[in-house]
Amino acid sequence: MPKTRFKALIGISCCSKQFGVFNAPNHAASHIYVQAVTEILDGVPVLIPADARAAHAPTLLDRVNGIIFTGSRSNVHPSHYGGPPHPEGVPEDPMRDSTTLPLIRAAITHGVPMLAICRGFQELNVALGGTLHQRLQDLPGRIDHSTPQQPCARVRTGKAHMIRVVPESWLHQIAGAEQIAVNSLHNQGIDRLAPGLVAEGFAPDGTIEAVRVVQAAAFAVGVQWHPEYDYAQDPVSRRIFEGFGAAVRAGMVTDASAVAA
Repeated sequence: MPKTRFKALIGISCCSKQFGVFNAPNHAASHIYVQAVTEILDGVPVLIPADARAAHAPTLLDRVNGIIFTGSRSNVHPSHYGGPPHPEGVPEDPMRDSTTLPLIRAAITHGVPMLAICRGFQELNVALGGTLHQRLQDLPGRIDHSTPQQPCARVRTGKAHMIRVVPESWLHQIAGAEQIAVNSLHNQGIDRLAPGLVAEGFAPDGTIEAVRVVQAAAFAVGVQWHPEYDYAQDPVSRRIFEGFGAAVRAGMVTDASAVAA
């Protein structure tokens, strides 16, 4: 079987943020995603700028072997799913929206493996036609899914609640269990599930926590929690990245076979 001598190129979606004394615009992604790509996937991280013109989708998808759509403090702008305006002070990132939403659709069409995490999970739902709740904690019967305001990182990113895993789903195969514990650092959540997505995990209050693109040509899943925070200690978190990595490598072998032919 043909093998490639190159490592996988893994795209990592960036946010637009302002840093420094003069609040200069930057494109930023957390180091923990870079670390997961290098340590678990043995890949080369490629940061995707939050600029639709610079992140030229056809060029990216022709070269990267997979994409991670990352979490973020900012929320998907409600204009993309017909929701009411955010309350004042809610962080938004229209440059990221303009990049990731069409890139998600293009990645699915082109069969590029993708893993969508937290904001990326919400972007996946919106990109395919779903809607979002803006503040789950304000809804009757819902638990507070937002980030614990604690200075200790281990408390902020620690396990917050259980989720029910759908039997015989992709997540069930990964977890090997009907319930798993996850962290919880989000306000928004899925309201109407997008056509083409199937729910694979639910929080105790019914909030959808994991999805899969049903007819995708390649690996295309999303999780509402952050497996990148504890993959070194949590076997399920690590296996999520390993499953993504296996799909990436399978795609690379297929591409190499096509070139050899």
